[in-house]
Amino acid sequence: MVEKPNIVVVICDTLRSEELGCYGNPHIHTPNIDSFAKRSMLFTRAYPESLPTIPFRRAVHTGRRAYPFHDYKPVKWDIVYLPGWQPMSNEEDTLAENLAAAGYQTGFVTDTLPYFAPGFNFHRGFWQWEYIRGQQQDRWKSPFTVPRERLSLYGDPDDLRRNIHSLIPMHLANTAHIKKESDTTTARVFKWAMQFLEDNLTGQPFYLLVDCFKPHEPWEAPKKYYSLYGDPNYSGRRIIHCGYGPAERFGYTKEEIAYVKAQYCGLVTLVDAWFGKFIKKLDELGLSDRTYVFFISDHGTNFCDNPRNVIGKPSNAMYPSVMRLPFLVRLPDESCAGQTCNELVYNIDLTATIYELAGIKSSQGIDGRSLLPLLKGEGSWKRRKYITCRYDNDLCYVDDKYWILTNIDGRLLEMFNLEADPNCKIPINDKTNKECTRAFSLAWSRLLHDAGGEFPDYRHYRKFTDAIGRGR
Repeated sequence: MVEKPNIVVVICDTLRSEELGCYGNPHIHTPNIDSFAKRSMLFTRAYPESLPTIPFRRAVHTGRRAYPFHDYKPVKWDIVYLPGWQPMSNEEDTLAENLAAAGYQTGFVTDTLPYFAPGFNFHRGFWQWEYIRGQQQDRWKSPFTVPRERLSLYGDPDDLRRNIHSLIPMHLANTAHIKKESDTTTARVFKWAMQFLEDNLTGQPFYLLVDCFKPHEPWEAPKKYYSLYGDPNYSGRRIIHCGYGPAERFGYTKEEIAYVKAQYCGLVTLVDAWFGKFIKKLDELGLSDRTYVFFISDHGTNFCDNPRNVIGKPSNAMYPSVMRLPFLVRLPDESCAGQTCNELVYNIDLTATIYELAGIKSSQGIDGRSLLPLLKGEGSWKRRKYITCRYDNDLCYVDDKYWILTNIDGRLLEMFNLEADPNCKIPINDKTNKECTRAFSLAWSRLLHDAGGEFPDYRHYRKFTDAIGRGR
């Protein structure tokens, strides 16, 4: 009987591939992720099959597409209401449940707040799990404890107190206890993960999911990390969560955008530091030669590096900075170390790969494709011709030649020719160009095909979700 391998999955929220040295950024400080990349296969064309946070994770946990968001059922007392943002169904199985049934010690640690909206059930199948409190509007600490003078650093304190349960007051309340780096939720996530390794050094094979919310907003890095990228004399607004859309709509200055980007980059380096400690622990415990490690993000974000000067990640701006995922896979024998793969892959391929590694199947089936043929050069890989993704009511289509943004009404938003413009800087929305017309027609037919022939429309839910929403 072949011994089953250990499996580790690390997800970092809102991590742009452009903000990693191993993906070509010469200015960022990510030595640990870059070192890990040298021991791994690096995927250059990895994409989410749906967005944002919760749809992506539903797909990873089940191996089945959330796209195009059939049977959307919003829940009360959440902080986000978008198509596909909903609990996993009790009727569907999960990867963790099937691994636990196959004899795996399953562990899950996260500080990602949306996982724990009422009844979301993402901890199903885990023998050990830990929710690290304190991110975003986590209903944890009282915002009434935040001093007026601290509120005033982030805006008008009277305005902030009028919406006391909104992001800024809650963030300040939830982070007031942080005195040193090890107090941050990022550090606490990876420390729990390292303890899991020590506690499960012998015995059953393990599956460990480490889901780190940073570098997602709020963008406020420890001072030593911000100082690597930002102006130490900056005295402008402390923007910890920017508006989503063209920067001019919010009146952001170049200095403010630079400040926000520096805070973001500081958080990237914070994540890198603690990921490095985790990998070092894996090595020191002698687990690396029997553990597969997957490193991925759910999406990135925009920093005005696009044709419409968009900052943040509104659904109609699924540009490469949002859609291109950093994705690294390290094998126990490191046989694919330093290799690059340019095939089109989805986040659900990660799940399919784990099913094959563990030698198990889902009785309900999965939609992903195992990456082992690419990682090991064994077996056959069925090459994808394109990818499709839905986010709210907007759609993204990518193939070898075109990058197309549209919506569920079939209205072309933007089109880019990847051969001439690989980073999507110059739209080619020429309705008189027959090639563009044919390309959009093919993209739309494929988007519809992947959706089963139609896109569920939940715009009539808007009044309902506005009525039940709290703390937005």
